[in-house]
Amino acid sequence: MLIDTYGRVATDLRVSLTDRCNLRCTYCMPEEGLQWLAKPDLLTDDEIVRLIDIAVTSLGIEEVRFTGGEPLLRPGLVGIVEQVAALEPRPRMSLTTNGIGLKRTATALKKAGLDRVNVSLDTLRPDVFKTLPRRNRHQDVLDGLEAAREADLTPVKVNSVLMPGLNADEAPDLLSWAVAHDYELRFIEQMPLDAQHGWKREGMVTAGDILASLRTRFELTPEGTDERGSAPAERWVVDGGPHRVGVIASVTRPFCGACDRPRLTADGQIRNCLFAREETSLRTALRSDAPDEEIARIWRQAMWGKKAGSGLDDPSFLQPDRPMSAIGG
Repeated sequence: MLIDTYGRVATDLRVSLTDRCNLRCTYCMPEEGLQWLAKPDLLTDDEIVRLIDIAVTSLGIEEVRFTGGEPLLRPGLVGIVEQVAALEPRPRMSLTTNGIGLKRTATALKKAGLDRVNVSLDTLRPDVFKTLPRRNRHQDVLDGLEAAREADLTPVKVNSVLMPGLNADEAPDLLSWAVAHDYELRFIEQMPLDAQHGWKREGMVTAGDILASLRTRFELTPEGTDERGSAPAERWVVDGGPHRVGVIASVTRPFCGACDRPRLTADGQIRNCLFAREETSLRTALRSDAPDEEIARIWRQAMWGKKAGSGLDDPSFLQPDRPMSAIGG
C-alpha cells in the first residue's frame, strides 16, 4: 500500500512515457528551445513495465494512466499496454493524449488492452487551434476522437483549457459539441506549469467563470461529493442528463485532501504531486539491480513524505522547474 502521513492512499498511478510532444501548447511549453531528456535517462519499456508490476502487485495501484509529453510518440506504447494488461491483478488503463496519432493507433491500443482515452482539445475553431498549440493539426485531433469512439475506448473524455483572449468564450459551444458527439467534456483551469513562466493567477479563466458561461445555455445540476470520490473533476449533470460536464479547478478549488495519484516521470522519478519540487529516483535502484522489495520500500518511503497540499493556494507560488511535458500531465 502507498499511504502518506495524512492517511491518503494512492491507487491511481500516472506514468509519463516521454517528455516529447508534437504540439507546443502555450500553457505547457515554449515554441522552441526546450531541452529534452537524453535517451539514456529515459526508462526503457521493460523498466516501465517492471515498475508498474511492482506498483500493482505490491503497492495497491488499481489504475494506470499513460501520459507524456505525448504518449503516442512512444514507439513501444502498444507493447507496454499489452504487458500491463497481462498483470494480475489487471489494472484499469487509460491514456491522456493530444489525439493526433489516435486515428492510426486506437484500434491497436484497444486490442492490446487499453480501456479508454482522454483527449486534449481546447477549441472548435481551426484558426484558434493554430494559435494555442502552434500547429495546424485541428482536423487530426477531431479524427482521432472519432477513431477512439469507434474503437470503444470509452468513455472518451475531452480536456479543455480556456485562455483569456483566445478561447475563453467557447465553453458553451464546446459543451454543445461534446454532448452531440457523446464525449464527456472536462474543463481544466490553467495551471502554472508553462516552461516560459507566463502564467498569472489574476488573468486565468476560473472554474467560476466557466460555470457562469455554461449556465447561460445549460441547466447544470451538481453530481454530489459521494459520486466524485477522489476524482479531480467536480461534475454536473447537463440538462437533466445523461451527459455530464466536469471542471478540474486545481487553482481555485484544490482537492488535495482526496488525492490518490502519484506520478512516475519518463526518467524514472516519483513525484507525489504535479506541483512538487522534490522527486525520488526509482531508476537508480532499477539500474543497480535492486530487488522488487527494495524498490517498493523506496516508493513507500517517498509516498510517506507527501505534503498536505500543492501550495497553489499561496499567492506567491512559483512554477516548478520542470515543464508539464517532463512530469506527465
